[in-house]
Amino acid sequence: MPEVKLVNITKKFGEVHALKGVSLTVKNGEYVCILGPSGCGKSTLLRIIAGLLQPDSGNVYIDGEDVTYKPPEERQVGFVFQNIALFPHMNSWSNVTYGPTVKSMDRDTAYKAVRELMNVLNIAKYSGFYPHELSGGIAQMIAIVRALAAGAKLLLLDEPLGALDPRVRVSLRYELRKVVKDLNLTAIHVTHNQEEALTVADRIVVMRSGIVEDFDTPENLYWRPKKLFIADFIGKVNIMKGVVKRVVGEKILVNLTGGQLIELYAKGFSEGDSIVLAIRPENLEFSSDIVKQDNSLTGTIVRARFMGEYYRYDVRTETGETITVNHPVGGGVKKVGEKVRVFFNPEFALVYPYPDKGIERELMVEI
Repeated sequence: MPEVKLVNITKKFGEVHALKGVSLTVKNGEYVCILGPSGCGKSTLLRIIAGLLQPDSGNVYIDGEDVTYKPPEERQVGFVFQNIALFPHMNSWSNVTYGPTVKSMDRDTAYKAVRELMNVLNIAKYSGFYPHELSGGIAQMIAIVRALAAGAKLLLLDEPLGALDPRVRVSLRYELRKVVKDLNLTAIHVTHNQEEALTVADRIVVMRSGIVEDFDTPENLYWRPKKLFIADFIGKVNIMKGVVKRVVGEKILVNLTGGQLIELYAKGFSEGDSIVLAIRPENLEFSSDIVKQDNSLTGTIVRARFMGEYYRYDVRTETGETITVNHPVGGGVKKVGEKVRVFFNPEFALVYPYPDKGIERELMVEI
């Protein structure tokens, strides 16, 4: 279960600055996902850890050893690609035993380890199958066993589920986490799929334009994001602007754009500060009383969508802003054009200082 430590990693491709001083530590036995928009540097970072690329500067430590300039075969890592990389002329057994064979490992020991891995993943029955005879999910599991067969304790996964159909992808993500934990591995998993990262990771690295924006647990990144960018990037939020009118202890009275007064829980603000309020759609509720209430907004439904477990409504408020509300299916159906009052619990509201460069700039996926 190696620890992985990256210290000030930088990498350029011509004029493109792919990584800008990335430093982070993945603990022994952690399952870490690297999440970010396309082009943010996440796959480049993974390849540097694997030794497939060398950084322009900085250091890579695996289990306390500086491996920055060591070739991939000396790092004891397993690498799984998005495109299932199996030898087409070999059956599954030959594919997974290829690594131990070329490394001249003891045959009995290696074969025993491979059998155990295939049994853990419940794929031993496919040993005699060729890649073209396997489903995408089984083929990727074979690729994972091959990555681990030579004794790797660090598993690197670059969009490993991206080429699979949605149903298989959901099932396999849990199998991946289970095998990592059952075998006491450390895993670093690159993905652009937020749901995938939130459901399998112990912690998530969020990257943007070659830098690490945050590195925290899925729960903290979703419910307690430190930055407005993180709140908007992971999941969905409604964003409203306002000015602090009064501060009372840990509460602030905010005058929203358009004149609506609301009360919020927030620290570190003073009277007159410009703020940004972010509220997730699932934390907004329709009030049964159309009469004005504290922390509520009146508006008209302008769009309604059935999402399976809930309805998603877009509400145009009297202040001219459009907010999104996720409403349980069992809570009744609203109609487009219907007047509603939307209420929120201030404990679930996220409050941030107004960005110096403006909201649009703050939320850009490339900076």
